[in-house]
Amino acid sequence: MRSGSWGRRGGCGSNPARRQNPLEYTTKGMTVNTPALSFRSKNILAPMVRVGTLPMRLLALDFGADIVYCEELIDLKMVQCKRVLNEVLETVDFIAPNERVVFRTCEREKNRVVFQMGSADAERALAVAKLVENDVAAIDVNMGCPKEYSTKAGMGAALLSDPEKIECILSTLVKGICKPVTCKIRILPLVEDTVRLVKRIEKTGVAAIAVHGRKKEERPQHPVHCEVIKAISEAVTIPVIANGGSHDFIKEYTDIEAFQQATGASSVMIARAAMWNPSIFRRDGLCPLKEVMQEYIKYAVRYDNHYTNTKYCLCQMLREQLETTQGKKLHAAQSIQEICEVFEMTHLYEETTAFLEAKKASLKSMLEDEDDQMEDTDVIKMAVRYDKREYPPQITPKMYLLEWCRKEKHPQPVYETVQRSLDRLFCSVVTVAQQKYRSTLWDKSKKLAEQAAAIVCLRTMGLPEGKFNEGENHLINKRKRESQELLNNKAHEDDLLVEASHKRAHVTEKTTDFSSSDMPQ
Repeated sequence: MRSGSWGRRGGCGSNPARRQNPLEYTTKGMTVNTPALSFRSKNILAPMVRVGTLPMRLLALDFGADIVYCEELIDLKMVQCKRVLNEVLETVDFIAPNERVVFRTCEREKNRVVFQMGSADAERALAVAKLVENDVAAIDVNMGCPKEYSTKAGMGAALLSDPEKIECILSTLVKGICKPVTCKIRILPLVEDTVRLVKRIEKTGVAAIAVHGRKKEERPQHPVHCEVIKAISEAVTIPVIANGGSHDFIKEYTDIEAFQQATGASSVMIARAAMWNPSIFRRDGLCPLKEVMQEYIKYAVRYDNHYTNTKYCLCQMLREQLETTQGKKLHAAQSIQEICEVFEMTHLYEETTAFLEAKKASLKSMLEDEDDQMEDTDVIKMAVRYDKREYPPQITPKMYLLEWCRKEKHPQPVYETVQRSLDRLFCSVVTVAQQKYRSTLWDKSKKLAEQAAAIVCLRTMGLPEGKFNEGENHLINKRKRESQELLNNKAHEDDLLVEASHKRAHVTEKTTDFSSSDMPQ
């Protein structure tokens, strides 16, 4: 297998990006060129939960990995995400509704990163694939995870007992996107059943299949079944990627080829051996762990990796050294800055943080200048913010504006809200009676931005907005009246129900008396 040397930034050498043959496809009337990702003769970083984030993937590429898989991401989480260009970090971020970064990638890995998802639904899997396909090299479906959180939802290894669903998911992806599709499985109890399943998978049109050579109930301490992977490799024509050799085979670079020969596979995927020391991909041998960890930290700081994830990955590298003084300090660290202090990299942290903050300030200044120069003369602007503490409970400027529009028989207010990619702040423009209003201040949420726009409109027209200091609040009084009417109506309905119940009881009693007196003795 081919690999390169390491030291992208002055470490042990550099691994130049390999040129791929372009694959041409057509989308929306335009011809697009994209690298065709080959899965033959490759050393691959396996998808690992909590480990396969951007810093580890880039580090693996530095050391010589040909392809890197991201950590498994569940389709239900991903379909809620929106794609955001992060101009400060120069990344593409997929952001959840709670503003958490679920998946982060960058241009450098674009042609070699495979996005792995957990899914048990073909249409949802396709929706996720379409969301990310322009930012990754391929899409993979995890069909081998034995963890309960995955199998209980019908994902991962649970799919192995449902070949029809496997076919449906993979066929839908292959037909629905332009990037290669792969899947990762575990072996079944019988070799013949495993081979039969893999042949069915091959017919869906996938570009490759990764095989973890253990059954779903087996764990890393159990021996990997190389003979089963070999039987699969001989049964299909698509590339087979052998996985599961870290415990029995792979301790250094030369062992990768030995594992490939033992399995007859096209490529090798490495998980735990790469987690312990990503320089396993380095042809010239392992680098000292201290250097490896320092390079990982550089990426973690540069790409704003969350400190808990950074700490987890470093702890996996330290392993038996966790009980040392350094290991205990790492375990106690509560921020990326404290992690840098543990490894005597405070200067790097300060330098990188200052650079990113300066870049952020510069970009923000440019955006504000552009905002000031925008020719939106038809928009009335004012520098205001909405502070809920200044208003009675459940009373807002938006409510006052809507009430005024109804009273004056205007169409209800229309809000148009945009989010700035730099800092993910919001600005809203409200249109009332064909006039637009907005605040020049950006807010941290869509709701706050809309309230600020409503305030600008109300203040421009000299209308009350519902603040405590405005005296008697007619909207509160109206709400009280409406609430009292509802209570009165409810009480009246209850009285009617009680009265009806009494009437039914009286009629039943009379009927019973009549019936009993009429009965023969």
